[in-house]
Amino acid sequence: MERDVMEYDVLIVGAGPAGLSAAIRLKQLAQAQGEDLSVCVLEKGAEVGSHIFSGAVLDPKALQALFPDWQALGAPLNTPVNKDTFVVLGEEKSWEVPEWSLPPLMRNHGNYIISLGEVCRWLAGQAEALGVEIYTGFSAQSPSYDAHGRMIGVITGDMGLDKQGNPSANYTPGIEIRANYTLVAEGTRGSLTKQLEARYGLRATASPAKYGIGFKEVWRVAPELHQKGLIEHTLGWPLDANTGGGGFIYHHGEHLVSVGYVVHLDYQNPYLSPFDIFQTFKTHPKLKALLQGGKRLSYGARAISEGGVQSLPEMAFPGGVLLGCSAGLVNLPKIKGTHYAMKSGMLAAESVFEARQQGNPELLTSYPQKLRASWIWQELFAVRNVKPYLSRLGTWAGSALGGIEMWLSSWGVALPWTLKHASADHATLAEASQSQAPTYAKPDGVLTFDKLSSVSLCNLSHDDQQPCHLKLGVADMPVRVNLPRYAGPEQRYCPAGVYEYVEQAGEKALQINAQNCIHCKTCDIKDPMQNINWVPPEGGSGPNYVSQ
Repeated sequence: MERDVMEYDVLIVGAGPAGLSAAIRLKQLAQAQGEDLSVCVLEKGAEVGSHIFSGAVLDPKALQALFPDWQALGAPLNTPVNKDTFVVLGEEKSWEVPEWSLPPLMRNHGNYIISLGEVCRWLAGQAEALGVEIYTGFSAQSPSYDAHGRMIGVITGDMGLDKQGNPSANYTPGIEIRANYTLVAEGTRGSLTKQLEARYGLRATASPAKYGIGFKEVWRVAPELHQKGLIEHTLGWPLDANTGGGGFIYHHGEHLVSVGYVVHLDYQNPYLSPFDIFQTFKTHPKLKALLQGGKRLSYGARAISEGGVQSLPEMAFPGGVLLGCSAGLVNLPKIKGTHYAMKSGMLAAESVFEARQQGNPELLTSYPQKLRASWIWQELFAVRNVKPYLSRLGTWAGSALGGIEMWLSSWGVALPWTLKHASADHATLAEASQSQAPTYAKPDGVLTFDKLSSVSLCNLSHDDQQPCHLKLGVADMPVRVNLPRYAGPEQRYCPAGVYEYVEQAGEKALQINAQNCIHCKTCDIKDPMQNINWVPPEGGSGPNYVSQ
């Protein structure tokens, strides 16, 4: 197929904090040296920030390094953290953990409660002012390679295909965008990243990747209940001691509260519903008192990397590198990765700029070296065993051991072991015959809600006529294996009602409601047979988290 070709010095896939920071740093370096450097950023969302979903609390040190005058420039960091608490929940009661007992790296003073979408839109404005070209509504469908196997760019998704994948009257073929280097910053469990990991064997020596699914709702609460700058993290109820996860409550803006919950995806019970866990969380007396009488404004969910340093792939490959959450740079106990994403983008930019002076070698070998020498690695190494402790020992013993190790690290004592992850998240489900289904209260439409009414707040946009972007490797695998062995877990781990088993001609069949998909990637991660492959839909499709 003949495709239009565009060429740049550097191509960046993803207009999140990692990709935009990389673009900005590249242009800063080029301007300082008086060089002309062309930089293109591709974003699959309809606009910058539309697919950005996070808690979010930001450690500003990467931003400070990128823009020392960020305050004068109007960066939207408007809510400094002024109170930071950690709470253990029982079914009816709660116990606040004394702040002095928390390891220093768990504390949030000096950080800011933000809308990550707003921050990314601000970063995009800074990037464009420096001459970066940002194209929204274009998904990177596949890598492009030269004859020697070096990545030389990407091919964007075709537009105007019908449900069968055939060109319609509105068909426009994707374009090929070529560059000396491609920086992949597409977020957690990206489809491009999966292809690159497979082609170059980037995960050959890494532990299995580990993930959680994070939920968030933004509420407007009564003014007298709002404590601007307060953040609270919770552990315990409604999860049992063998299922990892926890909640967060962030007070920000004009009487706004972000309420969220993370469930670790290495859970065993196939009947568990992370969405219903989150809804149940809000019925605790502590949450109920805060939200009662308030109004829910938005909802979303997204997979989160949790593996730590032992799960990191090789991050440099011929022609490019992985940035931020594409590489898995997330600190699980801190529930933070934005400042790592930004710093990794800056380090990659510096590696690219150095490589240009050396004739554009195939591998950016200095990038992983810079990462290992940075505070990113220092912080991630300090918490490397927290996730394995939680997976092996459960919430309470795992948290205690992880806390001790984090305290030791703060005193400069590094334990001599790094625990590996035993298995990937898709391999942890027990069979339905060995499991008991939890009971969840019916949604009341006031404090707790069903999936479809929640998805309606995501501002979804999917053309009903486009091909399904949730691909089954073997069409009958769900009915033949997932349903009898695991009671059809995709019905429950999906937070958007995409998957349901229906009767067709007197037999069960899996129906995929792809138009409901909010791009969380959980199905791609948790399907026990690894039979579901999430690929980008037509560019611009999906949620629009404009208020997140």
